Amino acid sequence: MLNKLAFANSITILVTVFYIIFYTASLITPAIFEFIFNAQFFGADVASLMPQQLSLPNFIGVLITLVVTGWVMSYFWAWLYNKFSK
Repeated sequence: MLNKLAFANSITILVTVFYIIFYTASLITPAIFEFIFNAQFFGADVASLMPQQLSLPNFIGVLITLVVTGWVMSYFWAWLYNKFSK
């Protein structure tokens, strides 16, 4: 039986950390960021679809959206897992 709250919190922390790492990489090493980001999509040029400039309000808005969505979905995932594991 999964602890739904602990699972949701841990996934949310991971999503937040990865978002910050990817954002930082895009600022510091754009070529490496582009390679890693595109590798997630089997080499498709998805990084070219990213906005060229991300303002602080947009960064925070995306971060909040990721945190809330990530927490809700991972809580539901743990709940669903517990339902099916019975």
